[in-house]
Amino acid sequence: MNKFIDHTLLKATATAEDVIKLCKEAIQYEFMSVCVNPAFIATAKQALIHSDVLVCTVIGFPLGANTMESKWNEAIDAIQNGADELDMVLNIGKLKEHDYNYLTEEIKGVVAIARGRIVKVILETCYLSDEEKIEACHCAAIAGAHFVKTSTGFGTGGATLEDVRLMRANVPSEMGVKASGGVRSLEDAKKFIAAGANRIGTSGGVAIMSNLTHKEGY
Repeated sequence: MNKFIDHTLLKATATAEDVIKLCKEAIQYEFMSVCVNPAFIATAKQALIHSDVLVCTVIGFPLGANTMESKWNEAIDAIQNGADELDMVLNIGKLKEHDYNYLTEEIKGVVAIARGRIVKVILETCYLSDEEKIEACHCAAIAGAHFVKTSTGFGTGGATLEDVRLMRANVPSEMGVKASGGVRSLEDAKKFIAAGANRIGTSGGVAIMSNLTHKEGY
């Protein structure tokens, strides 16, 4: 279970001390990554220097309404600061306009800058119809992204099992699906993984693992 979890802290009020605590927890439970805002990439990288926990950060967060050039510059800066994975918010307005060429170019640019590092595309499913979710998945796949992700955690809703199943069905088998937003318990995590999620973005990783330890002797 632990390697499914991106241990997440994206609150505006987060401090360096909070991020270091997050990293210590990630080391203790051997999570896949910590996910932090760009200002804390270097802090997290240093705190994780003797571990195999990755540093994930966000691009175009949380609205996705930045220009594609600004997202590309964010990606460059993030990698220079030590990011291992990039979770980018696609341009939701362009998706609603059916401007799929724009979306594909935007994502392709981030993927190219990442140079093999994992890129996850956040759809913010709470704002989308099923048709829009499917088209977003197709754009992410065409552009070479490695994952599609449900939510930022800052929209009007988070991950749902239905959305994870829909996304899983509309990306190639080699692509991942990340469920994020509202996954706080071991039972939740297990349900999302069964629905097709390969990664769980949550601030509740410690609670999930503590529950697993209690129930299954982890």
